Amino acid sequence: MPTTTHTNKTSIVSLINEHLEEITAIRHDLHAHPQILFTEEYSSRLIQDELTKLGITFRTNMGGKEPGTGYGVMAHIPATVDAPGDCIGLRADMDALPITEMNTFGHKSTNEGQMHACGHDGHTAILLGVARVLSQLEERPNPVTLVFQPAEEGGGGGDKMCRDGVLKGDPKAGLGPAITRMYGLHGWPDMPLGTVATKPGALLAATDTFDITITGVQGHAAYPHLCNDPIVASAAIISAAQTLVSRTVSPTDSLVVTFGSIHSGSAYNVIPEAAELKGTIRTLDMDTRAMIKARFFELVESTAKAMGCTADITWKDGYPVTRNDENEFERVTQIASQATLTNRFELVKEPSMGGEDFSYYCLAVPSCFYLIGLNESETQAYPGLHTPTFDFNDNAIAIGMEMMCLLALS
Repeated sequence: MPTTTHTNKTSIVSLINEHLEEITAIRHDLHAHPQILFTEEYSSRLIQDELTKLGITFRTNMGGKEPGTGYGVMAHIPATVDAPGDCIGLRADMDALPITEMNTFGHKSTNEGQMHACGHDGHTAILLGVARVLSQLEERPNPVTLVFQPAEEGGGGGDKMCRDGVLKGDPKAGLGPAITRMYGLHGWPDMPLGTVATKPGALLAATDTFDITITGVQGHAAYPHLCNDPIVASAAIISAAQTLVSRTVSPTDSLVVTFGSIHSGSAYNVIPEAAELKGTIRTLDMDTRAMIKARFFELVESTAKAMGCTADITWKDGYPVTRNDENEFERVTQIASQATLTNRFELVKEPSMGGEDFSYYCLAVPSCFYLIGLNESETQAYPGLHTPTFDFNDNAIAIGMEMMCLLALS
């Protein structure tokens, strides 16, 4: 690795500026070649090529559906001192979404029906930029592990990276000691460029999903008394499920019950045999999460039974609550307030009911997930996450790089 001495914040910013044009080009390359969860071969290969150029030791075949598979990459930059501090983990997600891009710029998606609509191309480019800067620092007080993670968008890649040992390290293979604390970021279109924001405790929700099949007795629409109507039963279930929010949890607790899909029937004059419902339940408290799951099963099954139908429920445990450690929140707050490229730190007032699989790292080690603003306009809204016109703001790359570098050295 290069051994030029750059240890203060001014020198870090100078190094960031030195590499920024190339890192921005990498971001555009990643944006033009998106791949959805568990298929991120292009991004993984690009990451490996960049790490190889820098002489950074890395491990691949992580974060897939099965152990020892997947496109995740774990890389390690050792400390340069005899008595190193904590091993710092820095994470970037790298998968895209199944969305057809509507942008027209030169780096738009070349993969039909797939795009980086959540900014993971920006997150990955930032971490590759951090690798460049840290590898040029002669004085590194902490060992640093870089985590390039697949399958954040519904695949639980964070959980699978943990399963494959990313937090444990591997000194014999040059991958350093176990990670002691962990940081991740997300570009945020609703915040001004230059702003860094987070909060202690719950920042993002647990996100569980369900599939329900309501089965009744099919028949002629003219003779409903001879049938057991799964559509009527479904309507009652959908309505009754909202009482979980209004009458089951405290008004000061947070719960969202959403039915996102309903399919049943094929004709005007036929009461169908079955109806299929899909949805999500989001919570911020682990006890509430467990209680609501039990109550949801009771409510759905008993309501279906009262109408002469049966309910088959498939419950899928989603991501846990993304819960920031108090001490690591304070560390991010302090660094964001002192960083050269940030304008201000903002305390997030209320958690988002969106989910994030960074939560799995939070369960394992003291961690903090934070947001960086993307919007440069005072009058126009920035395109939202998961929309076909979103694009990560290149002017936020340097801000993300500085934050991650300073956290790595803290």
